[in-house]
Amino acid sequence: MSALNASAGTGVFVLSLLSVPLSYLFNHLIISSSKELVLLAGVSFALIVTVLVKVLLRRRTPSDPLFYVYAVYALLSVVNLIIGLEQDGIIDGFVTFYLKHADPNINTAHGHMISYWNGCAHYLMYLLMVAAITWGESYRAIGLYWVGSVLMQIIVYIPASVVGKYGFELNWLFLLHMLYVLVSVWACFRVFNQPATWRTLLSDVECEQKKRVLHRPADVILIFGIIAAAAFSIFRGLVALDCHSGVCKGYVVNFEPYIKDPSVFPTVQMLVNMLYSTPCFVLTLYGLLVPGCDWLPDLSLVHAGAVAQ
Repeated sequence: MSALNASAGTGVFVLSLLSVPLSYLFNHLIISSSKELVLLAGVSFALIVTVLVKVLLRRRTPSDPLFYVYAVYALLSVVNLIIGLEQDGIIDGFVTFYLKHADPNINTAHGHMISYWNGCAHYLMYLLMVAAITWGESYRAIGLYWVGSVLMQIIVYIPASVVGKYGFELNWLFLLHMLYVLVSVWACFRVFNQPATWRTLLSDVECEQKKRVLHRPADVILIFGIIAAAAFSIFRGLVALDCHSGVCKGYVVNFEPYIKDPSVFPTVQMLVNMLYSTPCFVLTLYGLLVPGCDWLPDLSLVHAGAVAQ
């Protein structure tokens, strides 16, 4: 099984690299500025990927359906890396039409960095999870980190695209984003439903937590760090809400003027940090102070992935 599945994992890596010639080919085939043609090209791209998956992985493959999801996502991650490189002028002629006519939000600072995050961090996660699946190992820890990252990306990118500077330019291609959202949310539930791998360590954790907090120096440092991070998240959220305090106004002028970018991506990001990250910080503090919170490792991984994204 290992040898056969190993070939499947190699096939996923090869499949992801095929996005380079495919991107170049589609970019030169699309000679019209029609957005409907771009949508047709996107659907055709998905169909070609599906066929290639069947061809490259025609031998025995893992039964986990997320294997195929991550295989396609790995290919899309390479496309995102191509987008980022072309935006920086490092390469040219691969996604020129897409950048100019298809998705204006991808040309914002937020969209630009999302391209690199998907093309580097997410790509590595997909390859690691595919490797774990092919060898029959658990990938729940990496999966939870990915869950936090992809959920944060969805929660920020989709609403900001609708209400932001380019909201009136949304087109049928936005449906492809919604398809990505639906599949990703389904994949998140699949990851959550996998059995945890750290149950055997809970007894050691509970034994350590029976000590007083002051006798756990690492936890004390972590608690102070969490309190500072929560306070900073609330402060930046207030800045995004146009707080009239002199401190807030001075901060946005001297340190993070990007928060007032008309694309509203940073505004939505700050609000999400305040409304979602802060409760996670509070729950983490509770988990550190109260023994027996076996949900804390899962929450920590999901929150860590969200904050990193």
